[in-house]
Amino acid sequence: MAFRLAAALCDTHAMTIVLIAALAYLTAAGLLFRAMGQGRPQPGRAWLAAAAPAVLLHAAYHLLVAWRTPGGPDMHFFSALSLVGMGMAGMTMLVGARGRMAALGVFAFPLAAALLVAYHLHGHTTSTVLGWRLQLHAWLALLAYATLAIAAMLAVMLRIQERALRRRTFSTWLRSLPPLTELESLLFRTIGAGFALLSLTLLTGVLFVEDFLSQHLVHKSVLSMLSWLVFGGLLLGRWRYGWRGVRAVRWTLTAMVLLLLAFFGSKFVLELVLGRP
Repeated sequence: MAFRLAAALCDTHAMTIVLIAALAYLTAAGLLFRAMGQGRPQPGRAWLAAAAPAVLLHAAYHLLVAWRTPGGPDMHFFSALSLVGMGMAGMTMLVGARGRMAALGVFAFPLAAALLVAYHLHGHTTSTVLGWRLQLHAWLALLAYATLAIAAMLAVMLRIQERALRRRTFSTWLRSLPPLTELESLLFRTIGAGFALLSLTLLTGVLFVEDFLSQHLVHKSVLSMLSWLVFGGLLLGRWRYGWRGVRAVRWTLTAMVLLLLAFFGSKFVLELVLGRP
């Protein structure tokens, strides 16, 4: 671990990309935080000028690692976390540019910066060459996790906003968020998109993964299926019974915890605790 850290710090070109990307992420988050503190519903476009290069440099760093490292795409623990963080930052940028949900960047951009730095400092591991089917499965999984992680952040924001309105604490930052109904609508649209991606992830896993036992995928598959059932139950409850508010928040966060345990929990135990690929 010490050798990997020293090698990462000595890699000047890669370290420069990481530092510039992290600084750009934090600049974008700072601009959005200042706009929220002033209660501005529209934070302007200055934050985009920082967020866009950050996401591009984040992607360039992963491409650089893929070019330098033999084997297939690096899908190990810290790399997967960094890719999910990049996906969250990219989706936040796209959604925020069209409306008042740029406030998500206050949380998503620093998280993406931290995950990128953690990946660089941990070092890179040679991966097994994967066929296009397993690569498709892996990329669908990462995209599904990033989308549903955005949904979890929206659920937390919805809960905070709802509690603030009930207590009649109309703080400055509250005015920078969209109306409660608009935020709730965006939450369910995001869950719907993430649920579709998660469904494709599970389907490609069933079709393309050959041996679940030898690859230690049983517990991951069970937890992923439980998360899929919870998200599906929430969408059904929304369509059939009009579920909203606290119930929607609890179901969303429960499903997200199961999904995190399914992928990153299992990868953490297998790769970092047990030392298995």
